[in-house]
Amino acid sequence: MRMLAGFVVGLVLGSVAFGQGIGLASTEAGVMESGVASTGRPMTFADLQRMKRINDPQISSSGKWIMFSAVDVDLEANTKISHLWVVPLKKESDAASRPSERQLSFWKEGETDGRFSPDGRQVAFVATDTGSGLSQIFVAPWDETTGTMGTPKRLTEGSTGADGPVWSPDSQRILFVSRVYPECSDEESWVQEDACDKRKDDAAAKNPVKAMIFTKLLYRHWDHYIGDKRSHVLVVNVTDGNTVRDLTPRREIGDAEAPVFSLGGPVDYAWAPDSKEIAYVTNLDAVPAASTNNDVITLRLDDPEARAVKISTSPGSDDAPAYSPDGRYIAFRSQARAGFESDQFRLMLFDRQAKTIKDMLPKFDNWVDEFVWAPNAKTIYFTSGEMGEENILSTQVDLPEATAVANKAEYGGLQVAPDGKTIVATVMTVRYPAAVGSIALNASGGGGAPVVRLSHMNDGLLRQLDLPKMESFIFPGAGNTAVQGFLIRPPHFDAARRYPLKFLMHGGPQTAWGDSWSYRWNAELLAADGYVVVMINRRGSTGYGQKFVDEVSGDWGGKAYVDLMKGLDYAEKQYPFIDKTRECALGASYGGFMADWVLTHTDRFKCIVTHDGMYNPQSAYGTTEELWFNEWEFKRPGTAGPGQPWKYAAGPMADDPFRKWSPMLSIQNAKTPTLIIHSQRDYRLDVSEGFQLFTALQRLDVPSKMLYFPDEGHWVQKPQNSKLWYETVNDWCDQWTHSGRYASGLNH
Repeated sequence: MRMLAGFVVGLVLGSVAFGQGIGLASTEAGVMESGVASTGRPMTFADLQRMKRINDPQISSSGKWIMFSAVDVDLEANTKISHLWVVPLKKESDAASRPSERQLSFWKEGETDGRFSPDGRQVAFVATDTGSGLSQIFVAPWDETTGTMGTPKRLTEGSTGADGPVWSPDSQRILFVSRVYPECSDEESWVQEDACDKRKDDAAAKNPVKAMIFTKLLYRHWDHYIGDKRSHVLVVNVTDGNTVRDLTPRREIGDAEAPVFSLGGPVDYAWAPDSKEIAYVTNLDAVPAASTNNDVITLRLDDPEARAVKISTSPGSDDAPAYSPDGRYIAFRSQARAGFESDQFRLMLFDRQAKTIKDMLPKFDNWVDEFVWAPNAKTIYFTSGEMGEENILSTQVDLPEATAVANKAEYGGLQVAPDGKTIVATVMTVRYPAAVGSIALNASGGGGAPVVRLSHMNDGLLRQLDLPKMESFIFPGAGNTAVQGFLIRPPHFDAARRYPLKFLMHGGPQTAWGDSWSYRWNAELLAADGYVVVMINRRGSTGYGQKFVDEVSGDWGGKAYVDLMKGLDYAEKQYPFIDKTRECALGASYGGFMADWVLTHTDRFKCIVTHDGMYNPQSAYGTTEELWFNEWEFKRPGTAGPGQPWKYAAGPMADDPFRKWSPMLSIQNAKTPTLIIHSQRDYRLDVSEGFQLFTALQRLDVPSKMLYFPDEGHWVQKPQNSKLWYETVNDWCDQWTHSGRYASGLNH
């Protein structure tokens, strides 16, 4: 069931409304999936790796060309290499008999971050310099008429490398990012700063002692130790790669990072239209491990004496600054609550002359995930999750309302053509990996037109496969609140048969399942070996209003667990082809915690897969790095200050979230065969969480196996490791549901 347009209820159960965003049913843009067959063969892991992974579309200055990145996976070589491609925004008249997209560059180790210069004459990109082995920025001539790139030349030569190029609007300079020693940025010139960096790097490389000394938090992050370097924003002159300036020296940001770390989120530095000012994001709080207080900072570049100016005011995170094309405003995303990384991302507008900030969408209740200005400087297009989709919407500077532009898919990498008549973005569904697509806008800048796929690199392979459609259902969850679930039937589905089930539980906890393709937990691939796949957007999921998101914090094993179990109950009743005697529960991250919670609180499943989960919240607090997460999520409701284990240790268990929601303290109830997966370089949820669970299950004689990756972080990303992951997970499910090679009932 889809929600109606406006802030209205799609479904009400009891007194609680389901969905509070902008309904899109009346203005949806159709998503073409003509390349997907329904009678082909089931997908294999090899098929998944053969698909080109498309991202980062960029429109040329005339609007004629789209440049994008496509990643090729070589399973045998265990590599993933990105190359730059180009496709015309509009089909060329003589192109009917040839592919529309073509490869632009052929660097051995690949290229990323392709960017057109605003004057249309050059392309910048990032590639590995063969001499130094460092990432550097290269610049090449660009022919806008033919859509071809000339011979590249290396622009940057710094000893610390370069990444993330952003052209100035006058095409004379490029912002970029490099990791430098903060104390070296005290030097008077970039030549001296870079020489200082090189001396320190050379000394560290020669030193046989690799020990580290920590004096404060954060000392490691996600999958690496921070070390002594920090990310800084620098600028280089395009005609002279030696003319570099560090724009975020220690005297401005101290020991902080600029921009802040991002998991593939919006770019956190930008140019003003006059090329004389920049905006960037940093976190100046004394303990960044316990702070989400990222701020937007501006800096004038035409005044040598200018100092950085903080323009954001929220105690929560502010990020993704973007100047309006007329230079009047800076738009950025903002979270109101300090320490809560999953607070609502609002769209804010800073008036540069009046020095005022306003919320552009005060009544909008979902997240603004990414956004882009239209050329008219009045319209902003943005993406936002709603009911399992990542939709495109628009808003106006002087009209605080959100208008639907496109849905029925997941969109990203938004770009608006120079004439303001077309949006370009990546578009994907659960049945179709990302492709470059365009959406024609009407005279008022709205949507409604169908998506036109511009890239077709995976179509031939997809036509060979049976990729079943994803079905949506809604059921009463905890407290009779409406909750959404999804189901995928196996390929070559036979209604007369009964199928085993894989019950997927997403992480976050503030994320969501939806109509999107994945290379790590691909629902179509998990269904391909004869399983029904069910996914529930339980409490804490995004796209259903911020109240729904908030209701998981401090209640990890409460309403979310009830939502999941009630969702499975509903699916079993509504879909008689599910064999409820052969069900396996699988989850990662918070989904891994929930897998551990399920393990210790119900025996309904035949097997469990728990990947990088939290088993012991008390120990997880001491071994994680982003402390704000645990301090918010395990804060006792109604109390002030951060949630910390020692605050509650002397009180009753019911008042201590760390013990109340600890799977470890109920592990004696575990009976279900469990596969534990954890990685050595996972610093969000330390590998010790997996070791503890495996030790307990072995001592309790519960059938268990551990898959340990010494060279991965929170995600399994290397191609051959991913192959082993899928093989091990699928075999574990087959073994305990008597499927596949275990279908005879033997060896289980």
